[in-house]
Amino acid sequence: MQGRPNDAQLISASLHDPDLFRDVFERHHDDVRRYLQRRSGADTGEELAAQTFEEAFRTRSRFDPAFPNARPWLMGIATNLLRHHYRAEAARLRALERAAAMASTVAEDDPDARLDARVAADSLAQALQGMSRAERDIVLLYAWADLTYAEIAHALHLPLGTVRSRLHRIRRRLRELGSLADAIDGDES
Repeated sequence: MQGRPNDAQLISASLHDPDLFRDVFERHHDDVRRYLQRRSGADTGEELAAQTFEEAFRTRSRFDPAFPNARPWLMGIATNLLRHHYRAEAARLRALERAAAMASTVAEDDPDARLDARVAADSLAQALQGMSRAERDIVLLYAWADLTYAEIAHALHLPLGTVRSRLHRIRRRLRELGSLADAIDGDES
């Protein structure tokens, strides 16, 4: 391989030389781990990140080489693993509510800032709990994993139009609730 190979080239080559998959791991592990930790907590996120790469390595022969970047594929695997840990995710959302109750540690000198932090944390927890798992996956892949619409579509095996329409509906609903629409605002084509 000349120059720096892309992920698709590395994954294809790793079918004959498994050590090459290490480069894919090194490129994407931190992003996958951070995404999973934000969704499920530090320990579970670390464990699920390891499972993500185990699954990716085991199923690398099914990777579509038409996509030079493995990040959406890996995030899709990570999201699927999260589905198996739904109870842990629900506990994490309840923890967000508890964190709102502890917002008094924010800006101790500024009662308005404390109140704003508490209201924002409450709104975030309620908004996430009010979403279906499928909606939450799309929102969090967009807001926390920084995937593009196309990458989300690839990760979740959805048509691009479905991702666009679901995010549009979610944004509209959040605006109607006067809730955190800014967190997922933006108009990506």
